[in-house]
Amino acid sequence: MAKIIRKEKLAPAVTRMIVEAEHIARERKPGQFIILQVHDDGERIPLTIADADEAAGTITIIFQVVGRTTHMLDALEEGAEIAHLVGPLGQPTHIEKFGHVVCVGGGIGAAPLFPIAQGMRHAGNRLTVILGARNSNLLILEDDMRELADELMICTDDGSAGRKALVTEQLAECCKKNPPPDLVVAIGPPIMMKFCAETTRPFNVPTVVSLNTIMIDGTGMCGGCRVTVGGQTKFVCVDGPEFDGHQVDFDNMMRRLAAYRGDEQKDHDRCHLELQISEKEGA
Repeated sequence: MAKIIRKEKLAPAVTRMIVEAEHIARERKPGQFIILQVHDDGERIPLTIADADEAAGTITIIFQVVGRTTHMLDALEEGAEIAHLVGPLGQPTHIEKFGHVVCVGGGIGAAPLFPIAQGMRHAGNRLTVILGARNSNLLILEDDMRELADELMICTDDGSAGRKALVTEQLAECCKKNPPPDLVVAIGPPIMMKFCAETTRPFNVPTVVSLNTIMIDGTGMCGGCRVTVGGQTKFVCVDGPEFDGHQVDFDNMMRRLAAYRGDEQKDHDRCHLELQISEKEGA
């Protein structure tokens, strides 16, 4: 059991929770994740450890409400308990003093990006952060990133915050400077990460991406999270979640993710309807 200490909304469908998890708080490193079950008979879902407080014995998770499990998780209030929470899982981010590091976050990707940006900053790197979203209401962690970064760039699809541009436009401008960045870390939707990697490729800037694939057990046994990297099969849960963005077969990964999109949408709609009925009955 993991008790929820604090809960807050970061955006209309994005929630931040601080959860008791003493062992994980002590052992976690940037880039790692947990797998949780809201109830004993619920599905297992992976969530990045967005932050941790070793002294308090807590970790922070940030999630977007998109399916049945995240709806159930979001319905829990402070003081409630999550049935099962396992971690830290995955390979941690390689943190060192590279020089100039550009961290690019798209939408909810800002959550897993935050501990990496923290680590890069604390290692003595000059840090540029680019945050992007469809609109200002979907931007998260802007203030947190501003405290860390030497330079923070905001862009939105509709121009409601920062510059009306894609993150790749800002990234390209960074790469065209002399000298270009020493490292780029990009986290967000697969299509965004793909084009970030394509943006940095002509400049030979090393680019790390963090993949969020279908995942069940988190131990490499089920094979659901397999991806192709450099022509080889890798498992995101144990070999990743971070890989060389220039080596990832994003098209194959996106085809696998799309295979269940129809079922996911049906489940989302059914869950949303059930919640509406429950709220009306409780009114």
